[in-house]
Amino acid sequence: MKIAFGCDHGGFLLKKEVLDYLKKNGHEVIDFGTNDEKSVDYPTYALAVAECVKDKKAELGILICGTGIGISVSANKVPGIRCAAVADTFTAHATREHNNSNILAMGARTLGPGLAVDIVDIFLNTPFSGDERHQRRIDKITEIEKKYCK
Repeated sequence: MKIAFGCDHGGFLLKKEVLDYLKKNGHEVIDFGTNDEKSVDYPTYALAVAECVKDKKAELGILICGTGIGISVSANKVPGIRCAAVADTFTAHATREHNNSNILAMGARTLGPGLAVDIVDIFLNTPFSGDERHQRRIDKITEIEKKYCK
């Protein structure tokens, strides 16, 4: 699977573990950075990953910042993106199965590397249920985007 990846300086230390997991499991990674702990602005990386996923140059995306919140809020400004800030395995599963989320956001300051890798594994390997009620809700989200993203 082709994965778009991005992080800010707060996510840099967790980056290596996540990228190692992805590559070890045969995923192709498009790495938008950052590549050190020098302070940067997370919206830059959120936008790069979100546009890559929106344009179907990658199947899914992964973003990491200090908490996962700011970077997910930024990614969700791109129409068609459903980015979930996740801090546990249950939510990783539920957001794929119910929301068909296409980008995972995590917080390097709130998760250890073992849990982060478990979350990534579950996120990547859980399919959307295709259930009618979940699709109806996603369609309503798309209608909100159409109303406000002109």
